[in-house]
Amino acid sequence: MRDILVMIEDEEIKTLCREHTLLSDQDIEKIIEVSRTMQLHADLSKANVFIDCAHAKENHAVVVAEASPRTAPSIYEKRVVGNMAYQTFEPAVIYCLKTGNTMTSNRAITQEQKKVEQSVVPIRNEKETVIGVLIMEKDISDRENVQQELEALSRTTEKLSGLLLGDEENYPLVPDLMEEALFFLGKEGEITYSNPAAVNLVHELTGEHCEYGARLVGYLPEIESIVNADEELLVKELETKGKIFKAKKIRLPHQQKYNGMFLILRDLTDLREKEKELVIQSVAIQEIHHRVKNNLQTVASLLRLQMRRGIPEESKVHFVESLNRILSIASVYEVILSNSSIDEVDIYDLSKRIGEMLVYTSGHKVNISYEGDSMTVESGQAVSVALIINELVQNCLNYAFEGRNHGKISISFEQNGHEREVVVQDNGIGYKETDKPSLGLEIVRRMAEHDLSGSFTIKGDQEGTRARLSFPGERGET
Repeated sequence: MRDILVMIEDEEIKTLCREHTLLSDQDIEKIIEVSRTMQLHADLSKANVFIDCAHAKENHAVVVAEASPRTAPSIYEKRVVGNMAYQTFEPAVIYCLKTGNTMTSNRAITQEQKKVEQSVVPIRNEKETVIGVLIMEKDISDRENVQQELEALSRTTEKLSGLLLGDEENYPLVPDLMEEALFFLGKEGEITYSNPAAVNLVHELTGEHCEYGARLVGYLPEIESIVNADEELLVKELETKGKIFKAKKIRLPHQQKYNGMFLILRDLTDLREKEKELVIQSVAIQEIHHRVKNNLQTVASLLRLQMRRGIPEESKVHFVESLNRILSIASVYEVILSNSSIDEVDIYDLSKRIGEMLVYTSGHKVNISYEGDSMTVESGQAVSVALIINELVQNCLNYAFEGRNHGKISISFEQNGHEREVVVQDNGIGYKETDKPSLGLEIVRRMAEHDLSGSFTIKGDQEGTRARLSFPGERGET
């Protein structure tokens, strides 16, 4: 198979040379001989390799052979054998054909409009006459783009320097409006410019006047490590004279040389103090949540103790319901304490805690499942949602599975924009509107409408009961 391909390529070279060049048969054989080494050159150099020969009548060349690298992506998407190489785009090729001089690292534009680095070597016959050229091309489009971006960045930096610093006759305007202290330091760290905020800062911290030509580290020794750092761009916090600053250093190149730096100091003292206050408040709120949870669990423990000591049988159900309500509210605070947020509760997780607790304590063989995504609400809403979930699941356990001790309950969560929806579905006997409303459902309806500014519906059929709670994500949302 390989021999057949070589024969086809050889015939293609012969045909192109006879149609477009003045080469003799002996010269064409020399071109074919060189072409058989092209693939090796392409693979070793990771470049596209070509052979061009001078056109018989025109002042350009014709591509008679090519090899794409198997070790790197090819520059060309299509074969270019048989195409013309014009002097406008590839002057090095025509120059080498005419003079026999080697051209290396020359820039050219391919027929597919890509920028390449091109090296051109003459191919000579036995009489040392140039009969063609061997060309090696590497894509430098990315390299050129990077270089252009660097040059543009350098020009922008110089313009920015001029805009900010101006000259001695034109006092700069932009820095005067800055709240941050702006210094421009020379090569030795000397102050060559400082805006009014910088002058005031030095005077406030040291009581001294900011002198031009003085080294800034003489006033603020703590910034020495920043000034002397090798990084072109450096952002770092530092503390000096009882204040906290964010320091930004920008080294400015000028014609490939270091030309000083901008140093910007922003006072973060008040911000850090407020952050400390927020941390203290967060700790205090967490402690309040912890104490509320403990107090609720203490009340629950007292109810359990009273139930163990004995209560009338007809009162037992009311004690259990009250106990479950208290534990459901306590679950809200457990979720809050287990999360990083102090004011948001995942009601998916909350509902799982409540549902599993109720099923476990009921003694029924009920399978409870949860569907949908996590849904967070603020802690005030979470208490109402917890009580509603408690009442709906408790209602299922009390009435849905009459005559049997097994069944299914599913709780699903859905969020459409700002609207939150929770659906509790069972496969029990089905709720009837003629039934006398229970205290639990009355609690649910009141909380849904008054506490959550939402709505509550409940419907039953032969497949069970479906209770739906809908409410906005935050109080007051519509």
